[in-house]
Formats: sequence, structure tokens, C-alpha cells
Amino acid sequence: MDRNKSKQYERVFSHFDENKDGKISPAELRLCLGTIGGEISESEAEAVVLLMDSDGDGLLGLEDFIRLVEGTEEEEKVKDLKEAFKMYEEMDDECKCSTGSSCITPKSLKRMLSRLGEKKSVGECEVMISQFDLNGDGVLNFDEFRNMMA
Repeated sequence: MDRNKSKQYERVFSHFDENKDGKISPAELRLCLGTIGGEISESEAEAVVLLMDSDGDGLLGLEDFIRLVEGTEEEEKVKDLKEAFKMYEEMDDECKCSTGSSCITPKSLKRMLSRLGEKKSVGECEVMISQFDLNGDGVLNFDEFRNMMA
């Protein structure tokens, strides 16, 4: 983690740590999330702290807090990728990946790229898909799409 990001985490942590004991309690977590527009119940705050507490003291240290924040950011990224995947995936029932889930076909990729102003042939889209098609089924499932977007 770069120094600048580390400093940002420390500042946010310090803001959440109202009593300045170097730890964030469930009550402090709940209070601070409330001030930035988030809502979390007392039991949810206790569950989050219990889940992320690495030393078992019932409080979040700075490292616990960083893991919590970065985990939340990762969840947001996955949610955004799922939304993007839905825009590209095959709309009709012609595609079922080997996993039985939805997928991006060369035809659906061509259609979406066309909407974005990029003209590609189905053949060009097949080549694009083949670069990230890990299981060789000719289409992209969500995990392959996520690798492509990384």
C-alpha cells in the first residue's frame, strides 16, 4: 500500500476513534458511519467488529480497519463489474456457459461495442473473447470477464 493511501486510512481511523484509545469500538463505528450517511444497527456494528477483530479484544485496530475498508471497496468493485457484465451478456437464451450461468458471446460483445460506437466484426469479437476465455468454451463467464477487466 502506498504511503499516501496509508495516511488517508490513518486520518479516517483517527476520526472514527472518538476516545483516541487507538481502537474503534462498535459504538464508535456506528456513530461515525451515521455521520457520513451510513446506517448500521448496534448488532450489525458488533458483528462487523467481531468479524474483523484480529486480536480478539472486541475492538478494531488500524490494521483491522484497513482490512474492513479495503474489503468493502472490493465488494463495490465486484458489484460494479456485475452491472457491467449484465450490459454485455447475451440477452436471448442461446448462451448458457458450461457453468450454466449467463455469458458474453461474440455476438453480444459486438452488439454492446456497437452501442458504444466501436464497430467490430463477430470474428474480431471472437478473437477478443479468446484472449480471456480460460475454459475454451468460446464465451466469457463472469469470472473470465472480471479477469479481463482487472
